[in-house]
Amino acid sequence: MTSTPQRRRVDQDDGFRPPVERVLIGLAIALAFAGLAVGVWWLLMQAGADAGVRDTSPGWTPAGDVVFSSETAGSGKSDIVIADRSGGAARPLVESPGEDGGAAFSRDGRQLAFHSDRSGNFEIYVAKPDGSAAKPVTNDPAVDQMPAWSPDGRKIAFMSNRAGKDFDVYTMNADGSGVERLTTVGSSGFPEYSSDGGQLLLQVGRDACIMTLSTRGLRRLTHEPTDGTHPTWSPDGQFVAFASSRNGRGEIFTAKVAGNEDARRLVALPTGDAVDPRWSPDGQYITFVQVPSGAAKAPGTAGQRIVYVVEVEGGRLHRISR
Repeated sequence: MTSTPQRRRVDQDDGFRPPVERVLIGLAIALAFAGLAVGVWWLLMQAGADAGVRDTSPGWTPAGDVVFSSETAGSGKSDIVIADRSGGAARPLVESPGEDGGAAFSRDGRQLAFHSDRSGNFEIYVAKPDGSAAKPVTNDPAVDQMPAWSPDGRKIAFMSNRAGKDFDVYTMNADGSGVERLTTVGSSGFPEYSSDGGQLLLQVGRDACIMTLSTRGLRRLTHEPTDGTHPTWSPDGQFVAFASSRNGRGEIFTAKVAGNEDARRLVALPTGDAVDPRWSPDGQYITFVQVPSGAAKAPGTAGQRIVYVVEVEGGRLHRISR
């Protein structure tokens, strides 16, 4: 037989409380659930806001502003926009009914090259620096993308799959004449001229390589699985930056051109992969894109694409996409 004091203890242990205590506990639980609901709502709102952001293919103006391709949510259409590197509101630079991207300014700032499928197929276009008077300088049924100017503005390097299913790197005169194929090994792309115009930095497979243009010789800077994609020169030509999944997901590294034994990790994001770095003209910043986890090796992955700028010294991040 259980005594009265024992029954009271059993009642309390079973969850029976005095009225005031029950009210206080109920209020605390309600507030906790309310806070949880607000937190979940905020995360969903953030996810919803970012889900419609699809900004890619960043680069720089000679003055140090960021240019990138921004897709109108759900439209399949993208325009080239320009924004201050601190994250100010973007403004249109190139608009068309199709997809525009890969904006690259000549070193003197007098010409703009980009790729567009406004005619039904991706071609390289050249325009005035304000995006006006755009005209195609390639005309091929294959895909031509990612133009890069030589330092003297006389030539453009680009990537194309006109020789087969894999992409190769080509060069041509700025008016589209004199097209030459430079690579024949694996899939190659994302070219960038050295400051003296004698070399090209490019991606071959998933590695960063340097081609000496006089000999067409290739030197690998990275070696799979310590890969290096979307390589970019520092303005002084002493360093390269690249994306790498050597630690399991896309991160941004910098390394000396002499070799990547001393590669330094510059960007490791809490979520997603960091890809497509591009060094600023003054050497102080690198712009890149945050993509969903796994998208570094599967570019067609659905989800947001967000452009950032990182300070090379200090690693401070600025979000450019809005």
